[in-house]
Amino acid sequence: MKTVRVILLFAVGLILTACASSRSSSDEADALSEAANSTVVIASVDAPVSVRNVTIRVPDTLEVSEQNRYYPSGDIVWRGDPPGDRRLQVKAIFEEGIGRGAATLTGPSVVDLDIEVLRFHALTQKARYSIGGVHSIKFAVTLINPETGELLGPARIVQADLKAFGGEGAIQAEEQGFNQKYRITNHLANVIVVDLSNPEGYQNANLGILQTINNY
Repeated sequence: MKTVRVILLFAVGLILTACASSRSSSDEADALSEAANSTVVIASVDAPVSVRNVTIRVPDTLEVSEQNRYYPSGDIVWRGDPPGDRRLQVKAIFEEGIGRGAATLTGPSVVDLDIEVLRFHALTQKARYSIGGVHSIKFAVTLINPETGELLGPARIVQADLKAFGGEGAIQAEEQGFNQKYRITNHLANVIVVDLSNPEGYQNANLGILQTINNY
């Protein structure tokens, strides 16, 4: 399967690189417009729960990759902060995003929220400044009774992918303040609100072939 993924990525990279050279200025403007619209405004919702405490866990077993390739192997790929402890950096993003979203929920049932990060695969420098791609994000959500510590049902897996800008679109978005960390943090805030407010939970976006390859 890994060989198939490498072949697919190579083929897609050639296609997208060729397309990038002929991309019109209107396409770039559309990309920047989408970056601006990625700002999440959390609406007031009739949520079934209120969240008292949020715990974010990033297991040491998750593999961190610092390879600067289009699609390096690994569970954590993050370049939006200076070199350092990538697990701590990812944890901080989740704490900000999930915490911000959870704080808006005002349902009658009070719960504690446990989040375990399973995958955080953002873009390398090489992908970000060429073909772009998908921020592949997956985590487990568990609701806990804050008084007894009992689990309120089994953990649920949330896949929360986000389109990642590439090339000139990424540069322009970053100049406007819409960098990877900003967009992902706001995205996580929105995802947790939707997931805890909707009986079906959060439904992952359909982002095309690069998403399919990421999650293959």
